[in-house]
Amino acid sequence: MMNIFSRLARLLLAALLLSTLLSGCGYNQFQQKDEAIKAAWSEVVNQYQRRADLIPNLVATVKGYASHEKDTLEAVTRARAAATSIQVTPETLNDPQAFARFQQAQGELTGALSRLMAVSENYPNLKADTSFRDLQSQLEGTENRITVARQRYIVAVQDYNVAVRSFPTNVTAMIFGYKPKPNFTVANESAISTAPTVNFGK
Repeated sequence: MMNIFSRLARLLLAALLLSTLLSGCGYNQFQQKDEAIKAAWSEVVNQYQRRADLIPNLVATVKGYASHEKDTLEAVTRARAAATSIQVTPETLNDPQAFARFQQAQGELTGALSRLMAVSENYPNLKADTSFRDLQSQLEGTENRITVARQRYIVAVQDYNVAVRSFPTNVTAMIFGYKPKPNFTVANESAISTAPTVNFGK
């Protein structure tokens, strides 16, 4: 009986020691940082999806007043189709190429929307349309939320990547296979903090 208690005590001590070692070497830290990235990423995807959901109504409303702007309307529709066709999975966060494809598709959609808004400026009746103004307001709010969500994701990934590359947590990263994650990049970094202009004036 004493022998069983002795074994249990040793096992408990070993488990406690292992837990302390894992905590001290950054293992638990990686779990927290990884979860923070997933949460931030979910919000990014959620806001991009919200924007995609607004586009069909926006295109239909613009078409009612500016049907001859066929090329611009088709460009937005194509860009939306391309952006929504990309399968976003948790693996996307660990695959730089998949992440780059996702970012490129969303960037092309942003550009197509900006061109649509610029064209729409030439149609006073469209700007006065209540449905259009409501969609414009929703889109403007969504673009702002996308910017905030991206910024939060960027910060979460930077925090994680620093831990992956810093000693002694980089040893834990190597042992458990934690690798740096891709992050958003833009040709002009100010684009991160500046949403596309969709305000048509009052």
